[in-house]
Amino acid sequence: MKLLYIVHDLHDSAVIRRVQMFRAAEVDVVVAGFRRRDAVPADVAGAPVIDLGRTQDARFVQRVAAVLRNIALPGRLLAAAQGCDVIVGRNLEALALALRARKAAPRARIVYECLDIHRLLLGSSWPARLLQAIEAWMLVRVDLVLTSSPAFERDYFAHRPTLHAPVLLLENKLFVLDGAPPQPLVPSSGPPWVIAWFGMLRCARTFDILAALAARHAGRIEVHIAGRPSPAVFDDFEVRVAAAPHLRYLGPYAAEDLPRFYQPCHFAWAIDYFEEGLNSKWLLPNRLYEAASFGVVPIALRSVETGKWLDSHNAGLTIDDGLEALAALGTLSQADYATLRAAVTALDPGDLTATIADCRALRVALEGKSA
Repeated sequence: MKLLYIVHDLHDSAVIRRVQMFRAAEVDVVVAGFRRRDAVPADVAGAPVIDLGRTQDARFVQRVAAVLRNIALPGRLLAAAQGCDVIVGRNLEALALALRARKAAPRARIVYECLDIHRLLLGSSWPARLLQAIEAWMLVRVDLVLTSSPAFERDYFAHRPTLHAPVLLLENKLFVLDGAPPQPLVPSSGPPWVIAWFGMLRCARTFDILAALAARHAGRIEVHIAGRPSPAVFDDFEVRVAAAPHLRYLGPYAAEDLPRFYQPCHFAWAIDYFEEGLNSKWLLPNRLYEAASFGVVPIALRSVETGKWLDSHNAGLTIDDGLEALAALGTLSQADYATLRAAVTALDPGDLTATIADCRALRVALEGKSA
C-alpha cells in the first residue's frame, strides 16, 4: 500500500510516531508537510520528505496563505500522490491539501486525522461560519476519520451532518515496536515531589500555576519542564524559568529521552488550559500515556476527558477545577504516594502502549477493510 501523509509540522514528534506505525505495517509512506523550524528534515522516521514551506505557530492566517499557495501550485503534491492508495491529511488544513492531491490519484481513499478542533470551528462569527462551511464541504469527501479521543467523536463529529465516514479512535499511546512495554521507573523518595510538565509548552496559565505551587512549598515540590515552548505564548521562556524557584527546564526532547527525563519524576501535569473550554476539554494528550507507561502519576482535571479516562481506570490524581487539592502535595506522605503509584503501575499495558498489532489494525482500517 502506498500512502501520502500530509502534515502540519514535519518536526512534530507525534508525526514521527505515526510514520513509524505506518512503516511498521509495511506501508510505503511519503510525508509532505509544513515545518515550524528553519531546517528541513532529510526524512521522517525513514520516509522521504516533501517540504511545503515554513509556517508559524498561532498564525492562522499565515498558515491559510501557505495552504492556498500549495493548492494553487500543487506540482509537488500531485507528483507525490501519483499511484497512492491512501492520502492522509493530519488536521483540517492538511485535509484541504489531501483533497487537492487526489486529482493525481482519483481512486485513493481520503483519511482525515483530527487531533485538534480549531476554535473557529466552534464559533459563530462570520470567519467561523466560513470555515465551518469549508469543513462541511470537505467532510462529505472523507472516507475515514482518525481521532485521538472519544470526546471528539461524541461531542463534535457526531454533530457534523455532512460526515458519513466512520470514525476510528487511535489514542496517543506510546509506540512500542518490539511489543515490550516500558518498565515503570522508581524515583527517589519524596519530598521533594517532582512534577513533570513535558510536551507542547503552550499554556501560560499552567506555567503560572506550577511556578506558584513550587514557590509556595519552598522545596517540597519541584517542577521539571521539557519540550518546545510556543513562541506565540512565551517569548522569554528560559528567562521566566530561571527566575522561578524550584523550576527546571530540560530543553526539547526526543522519544528516546523519555526514560531519562521521567526517572526523577513522581507526577506528570496533564492539564491544559490552551483554548480552555473548547479543544482542551476533549484531549487525551501524549503525556497521559507516556507518564503512566513509566509509572509516573498523571494529574488531571476531573471535569475533562483526561480526568474521565483516569477515573474510569481508577488511576492518577484527578482534581476539581478549583485546584484546591494541589495544596495537599505539599504535605503528601510517602505512603500516600505509593498508593497513587501502585494504581498507575497496575494499568494494563495495552491501555498505554501501541504495538505492531495496532499498526496492522490501522492498515486494515486505512484500506477500508473490516478487522
